[in-house]
Amino acid sequence: MTSGKPLLSSAEPSSAPSPNHHNNSSLGICSLGCLPQNVSGSGDLDELPGTNLRDLKEEVEKGNQPLEDTNGTVELQSFSSKNTSRERKRFVSWGGTEDQPHEQTTFEISSDSSRVASSRAASTRTSSQRHFDESRSSSRGQDKLNKSQRLLQKSMQLDNDLLHGSNARLIHVNDPRKTNDQFEFTGNEIRTSRYTIINFLPKNLFIQFHRVAYLYFLAIAALNQLPPLAVFGRTVSLFPLLFVLSVTAIKDGYEDWRRHRSDRNENNREALVLQFGKFQLKRWKNIRVGEVVKILADETIPCDMVLLRTSDPSGIAYIQTMNLDGESNLKTRYARQETTSLANEVETLLGVIRCEQPNRNIYEFTANMELNGHKFPLSQSNIILRGCQLKNTEWALGVAVYAGQETKAMLNSAASPSKRSRLETYMNRETLWLSVFLFVMCLVVAIGMCLWLKEHEKQLDTLPYYRKIYSEKGTHPGKPYRFYGIPMETFFSFLSSVIVFQIMIPISLYITMELVRLGQSYFMIGDRHMYDDNSNSRFQCRSLNINEDLGQIRYIFSDKTGTLTENKMEFKRASVWGKNYGSLSAAGASSNTDFGEPTAAPSSGRKLRLNSEIPTDSELMELLHIELAGEERIAAHEFFMTLAACNTVIPIVTHSSSSCAALDEVHDTVGTIEYQGESPDEQALVAAASAYGYTLCERTSGHIVIDVNGEKLRLDVLGLHEFDSVRKRMSVVIRFPSGAVKVLVKGADTTMFSILRKDHKSHDDIQNATLNHLNEYSSEGLRTLVVAARDLTGEELEEWQIMYENASTSLTDRSAKLRQTASLIECNLTLLGASAIEDKLQEGVPEAIESLRQAGMKVWVLTGDKQETAISIGMSCKLLTSDMQRIIINGTSENECKRLLFDAKVKFRVNPASCNQISTCQSDAENGYHGVPASMKSSNLPEPHAREEGVSDGPLALIIDGNSLVYILEKDLETDLFDLATSCRVVICCRVAPLQKAGIVDLIKSRTDDMTLAIGDGANDVSMIQMADVGVGICGQEGRQAVMASDFAMGQFRFLKRLLLVHGHWNYQRVGYLVLYNFYRNAVFVFMLFWYILYAAFSTTSALTDWSSVFYSLIYTSIPTLVVGILDKDLSYKTLLKYPKLYAAGYRHESYNMKLFWITMLDTVWQSLVLFYVPVYIYDQSDIDIWSMGSLWTIAVAILVNMHLAMDVQRWLIFTHMAIWGSIIITYGCLVVLDLIPVFPNYNTIFQLAKSPTYWLSILLIIVLALLPRFIVKVINQSFRPSDIQIAREAEITKKSHSYFMSKTDHDTS
Repeated sequence: MTSGKPLLSSAEPSSAPSPNHHNNSSLGICSLGCLPQNVSGSGDLDELPGTNLRDLKEEVEKGNQPLEDTNGTVELQSFSSKNTSRERKRFVSWGGTEDQPHEQTTFEISSDSSRVASSRAASTRTSSQRHFDESRSSSRGQDKLNKSQRLLQKSMQLDNDLLHGSNARLIHVNDPRKTNDQFEFTGNEIRTSRYTIINFLPKNLFIQFHRVAYLYFLAIAALNQLPPLAVFGRTVSLFPLLFVLSVTAIKDGYEDWRRHRSDRNENNREALVLQFGKFQLKRWKNIRVGEVVKILADETIPCDMVLLRTSDPSGIAYIQTMNLDGESNLKTRYARQETTSLANEVETLLGVIRCEQPNRNIYEFTANMELNGHKFPLSQSNIILRGCQLKNTEWALGVAVYAGQETKAMLNSAASPSKRSRLETYMNRETLWLSVFLFVMCLVVAIGMCLWLKEHEKQLDTLPYYRKIYSEKGTHPGKPYRFYGIPMETFFSFLSSVIVFQIMIPISLYITMELVRLGQSYFMIGDRHMYDDNSNSRFQCRSLNINEDLGQIRYIFSDKTGTLTENKMEFKRASVWGKNYGSLSAAGASSNTDFGEPTAAPSSGRKLRLNSEIPTDSELMELLHIELAGEERIAAHEFFMTLAACNTVIPIVTHSSSSCAALDEVHDTVGTIEYQGESPDEQALVAAASAYGYTLCERTSGHIVIDVNGEKLRLDVLGLHEFDSVRKRMSVVIRFPSGAVKVLVKGADTTMFSILRKDHKSHDDIQNATLNHLNEYSSEGLRTLVVAARDLTGEELEEWQIMYENASTSLTDRSAKLRQTASLIECNLTLLGASAIEDKLQEGVPEAIESLRQAGMKVWVLTGDKQETAISIGMSCKLLTSDMQRIIINGTSENECKRLLFDAKVKFRVNPASCNQISTCQSDAENGYHGVPASMKSSNLPEPHAREEGVSDGPLALIIDGNSLVYILEKDLETDLFDLATSCRVVICCRVAPLQKAGIVDLIKSRTDDMTLAIGDGANDVSMIQMADVGVGICGQEGRQAVMASDFAMGQFRFLKRLLLVHGHWNYQRVGYLVLYNFYRNAVFVFMLFWYILYAAFSTTSALTDWSSVFYSLIYTSIPTLVVGILDKDLSYKTLLKYPKLYAAGYRHESYNMKLFWITMLDTVWQSLVLFYVPVYIYDQSDIDIWSMGSLWTIAVAILVNMHLAMDVQRWLIFTHMAIWGSIIITYGCLVVLDLIPVFPNYNTIFQLAKSPTYWLSILLIIVLALLPRFIVKVINQSFRPSDIQIAREAEITKKSHSYFMSKTDHDTS
């Protein structure tokens, strides 16, 4: 944000500060001539705009004398670059942003030599070396001329670079034909659909066949089409695969049809576009780059546009970016005053915009605009993006710069990276074993066939099935059979067996799991206990394929601000000029209801007030309303002026009668003001300044208006350096009505104290006092910022303006150059004080964390706040306890970090992780969470070795800062950190960057098999959320970026307790059993067929009809699986919440593991043997045909698998009864229908069998004998080796029975 007027104007008076102002204070003028020590490195020096330090460096290296001036000396200590590429990677790769003075070379420019150095460097390019021993007064005019020439030369050079640069995008304003003919930009039509009518079928099939199982079944169907291998009917063999492919294709087609409909509606929307000198309606899809578009209030922006004019005279437009980044707060965008001033010339406006190529970064925009021979910069504040809505603004004009698929919204429309369920990964391992079983069975059949043919080789001509020639009187007399010889017949037998046993690999399992997950998500979304009334948001399932992972979490990585806390900031404390205000023990604390009229200010005439109450300190209020004299009073004044001015907050006056647009306007009506901003911190600080009498009531692109106790001050905003993660501070250059120019700065203490002035003892005392106050605030869990300021002389202002203009107009590395420019004025600052804001814990956070820890999960907090603040919050939420031994790692170099880690490991007896990776199950005994028998644990690892007896009685807590992580995550120290961190109960990482959060998650994820969950609410948590196995977004105050990148979303952190302990447990138990049951269900059917083939001379003939084989998985047994997988519950939610330790069954893999798989397979073999041999034995001497036996086997296996499922049902509902018993009835119904079709070989068999009591007794005997071993094992386990869940279930049933009998007794008594 810069002033709309040219920064360097010949008519502009000198901006020297008023001398009277400085006579009243010792807050003296600080020279520009020093740069902070943390701004260094030769690579950065070469790019420093306006100083030409490269030339200066070359001059010094040639042996020239140091440059001297009457006011100071330039000293170049070192320009050598000592940072290797690996070291630079360490600073950048994981987002480390702390300054490293020990690793980088530095330079210092003393006194007022920055300006001299810049002039000297410029002159070396155009003339021979000259000495600057002339006085400043005699050289000032020539110096200004040189600077102006230098600025002109840079602008011309920039123009030439851009004109010939391949990366520049050239847009001719109001001339779309010239723009698009030259560069062929894309149109504004968007397309989010995946398919067209032509490519739908091939593309959809290609995507579906990425699943290997589908390729397997396609190969099976293809084999069955060959005449020698046609075991089933050719049509029937294709039915299962075609059904699955058709269902998926219909679903995909419907979803894509909805996308097509949405695209069509979006592209056919209309907007006002300048055509033939007037604005006419034009469809969005026809808008072209370079056209001028007019947007009305509440309309959506059709493309990315650079603002030209708005209905506001100052060029302000308010937009809502909900559709883009999910944030509901209004944001300001500005039209440059160069274009705003052309009120009646928009129709004939011609100009050129040079901007960067389309990219995904919605928070940056780098461009220049040339208009009427004047070139000025464009930034992110001058562009409005497609999908945003215009609010509180009647209209806005803009020129399209990006359209259609090149808009930032469309470039960011890529979906989050897909995640795969851990249980599904294990399922693929078991599927491989089933493939081995299939191969072995087919091999046995093929070998048996070969041996049988060898044994009966001489009888093949007479055997009915293998005779080589038809009989002379048959349908084909004398025609030879297709006998291919024993080797080929053996090979064909193997392939035929593959076709017969194909359902050993359960294709239906994939569809079943998808439907079950969909049903589970429906109930999670509808859970009223996870509905947040404050944000009016319910639980969201954004990913449907990892529901069961919620029941296996071991590590939780949580953000602090907005996740554990409310992110609703309230100004609590202040340190002004070394004095503490607003302490809880202060007797003078008050809460004013009318902040516009404090009792200590009888002269106050303010007519605006906040719409909320903020506590104020009476002592500080009295200080602010005495005469503006004395250091402390002036410091307090500038402190609150900085809070009110150094921000991007938008003031919104709700009553027009209280407008302060005109400075001399007087009203009697009191108005209400509300602040809108992107940061809750800024809103809290501005509101606090208003409560103390400094009300920001107007903001434009070039000035702000602050009501200071009734006196309205119009302050020109000359430039704004916004907050960034490198500098960790924000500054604004302000010109006061008196002509004085100040730079007002606020930022984190880690970067602010290094740039304060250190030339006065009293200032050192104030800094020490302020530092003590900061530590006190942090220990109370408050968020802190340091406030400082300094005056700029005319020379300093002019120097900064030149560099600021050059950096602002740069199309390459603009951010880095602006940071370098900011460093010129963000130095030698006078400390004014510090602010402290309270961010309260969310409701239920301590209880939720305690329950999660009792469940055996480790909660790590990753925050960007100070260490003291994070520790305080950790104590408040019961993450840290008083009995914990704290290990603090705050290293400033690699060697120091290595030493600190080594010392901690030695002190607390931490042994290195084993080569097969640490399993955190070993810490269960240490934490005392589980209380389950050792025999039930899935891991047989030794007991924890974190600490030996006598070293430390309490658990460990690791506290590490982001600066240390810069070295650890990029060096060979990761293993040491992993060993130490996994031995601690709590880990808190402070001052971490977003990529460092992802690095910490990856540290655990890559070295253990434990499941990780990351939860956060802001854009800085996106990397962490996407890195973790499960990502959870909080619908908080920082927008919805985290929600949009997450797998699940909810309104409060406390809901995580119910999500994991209840729904996670249920989902894991259900899906784990579902997979094992599907393996059993298909395997028992295949084994039954296998025994029959062995009994039928390895002939691969089937006793079952083709349709019975198809309907088995599709109709006979599918519905009960779905119902149980969605609705079954082993325990009630009350029990699961009351006993969090029950959650351990999930990450101990009690419901699905390799042991259970092999037990299930053994049980399957037994049941299949009973299924086959009981009917064979009973009907051994009868004349029953093979198709009658097939009907018996079909109904018996359908009843058996449903009874097997009924034995394991934990919670019987009406839907469960309908599904299980209804499936048996449906099976009988289908058999009756199939037996009524005369063309089928099993015609009328069921009616003959049902008449015989032997038939029904056979089925009963099969069910009893098959399930008897399973029943005996279940009784033994529940009686002598019950699990935690079984014990809790029995207690739950006993309690219900007791309650039932008690209520019945009371009823009978009454």
